[in-house]
Amino acid sequence: MFYTFSLIMEPVEQSLGLSRAQSSLAFSLALLVEGLMAYPVGRWIDRGHERTVMTCGSMLAGLCLLLHGTVSSPAGFYAAWAGLGAAMACVLYTPSFAVVTRRFPADFRRAIITMTFLGGLASTVFIPLTAWLIHAAGWRHALWVLAAMHLLVCAPLHFVLLRHAPQPLHPRNHLNTGSTVSLTHHMRSTPFLLIGCFVVLMMAVTAALPAHMVSLLREHELSEAWVIAIPASIGVIQVIGRLLLYFFERHFDLHLANRLIPVLIPLGLLMLVLAPWLSAWHTALVMAFVVVWGMGNGMLTIVKGTVIAQYVNRDHVASLNGALGLPLALARSAAPLGLGYLWSPQTGYGTGLWVMLVLSVAGVVSLAVAINLSPQRPSVADKSAPRD
Repeated sequence: MFYTFSLIMEPVEQSLGLSRAQSSLAFSLALLVEGLMAYPVGRWIDRGHERTVMTCGSMLAGLCLLLHGTVSSPAGFYAAWAGLGAAMACVLYTPSFAVVTRRFPADFRRAIITMTFLGGLASTVFIPLTAWLIHAAGWRHALWVLAAMHLLVCAPLHFVLLRHAPQPLHPRNHLNTGSTVSLTHHMRSTPFLLIGCFVVLMMAVTAALPAHMVSLLREHELSEAWVIAIPASIGVIQVIGRLLLYFFERHFDLHLANRLIPVLIPLGLLMLVLAPWLSAWHTALVMAFVVVWGMGNGMLTIVKGTVIAQYVNRDHVASLNGALGLPLALARSAAPLGLGYLWSPQTGYGTGLWVMLVLSVAGVVSLAVAINLSPQRPSVADKSAPRD
C-alpha cells in the first residue's frame, strides 16, 4: 500500500487527467485517515481485538485496491485511498508494534526491532515487483494482483496466527489531581514542546518523499532501471542502519547518537539539492543520498520512538505520545500534498527539496536543544533507556 502510490501516480494522472497536486492529495488523504484512525484502533487492540483489527484491515486493503483498479473519476480515486488509509491504521507499524508489545511483554524492544528489520525490506520487494506488474499488465491489473495478496495471504495469516490474544489490560484508575498536574506540567514543558516539533517536522519530511521518489529520480534523468533500483535499495539500507543501532548502541554515548542520527536526513537532502549543480558528481551524489537517507530514516524510527521517554517523562509516555497524534496526522497528510504543490515544470522538485531541507534542520536543532534542557538526561537516558 505505502510504496505503490509513487509508482501508480503518473499513470493515474494520465488516465484521470489529474495534476501532480491533485494526485498527491490522494496519498495525503490516506495519511490523514490513518492518523485519525490510530487512536480507536489502538483502543481496540488494547481490548484484545487485535485479530479482528488486523484481519479486517487486510480485507479492507484488498477491497480498496480492487476498487482502485476500476476507478474512472477523481472521486473514486480519493475514496480508494481514504479506505487504504483506514487499512494502514490497522496493519502497518503502529498497530503491529502494539500487538508485539502485548504478546512479548518481557522482550518487546528486541521483537519490535526485529520486525523493523523485515519491514525495512518492503520497498526492496514491492517497488520492483509493482513496477514489473505495471509494465506487464497495466496499473489497473497490477492493483488487482496486490489486492489478491492482501485477501489471500495477509488476511488469512492474521486470522490464523493472531488467535489466543492476551487478556486485555485492566483499565487504569483515574488520575488523581497530583498526577494530572504532573502530566499537564510535562505537556507544557520546553523539552516536550521541542521534541514535539522535532517529531512532527521529521515525520513531515520523511512522509513527503516516498510518494514522489520515483518521479523525483526520473527528474534527475537516471535510467529507468536506476529509478526502480534506488528506492528499492533504501529499504535494505534502513535495515543496515537499524542493525548497527541494535548491536552497537550500548558502546557509544546515547545522547550523542540521538543528536547525530537525525542529522543524516538533512545531509541526504542536501546531496539531492546539490546534485544538479555538480554535474560531474551528479550520479555519485544521488547514490550517496540513498545511503545517507536510508541509514538515517532507518535509525530515526528508533530515535522518534524513545526520546520522549528519555528526555521528558517515562511514566506518562503513552499520554505524551498520544498528544502528538493529531499534529502528526496533519503533518503526514499535508507533506506529500505540499511537495506536489511545490513541484513545477520549470523547477521540478528543487523548491520542495529546499523547503524540506530547512524543515529537517529545524527538527534537528529542536531535538538538540531539548536534550540540553532536559532535566532527566542523566538519569533516564543513561540508566533507564528503554532497552528491555
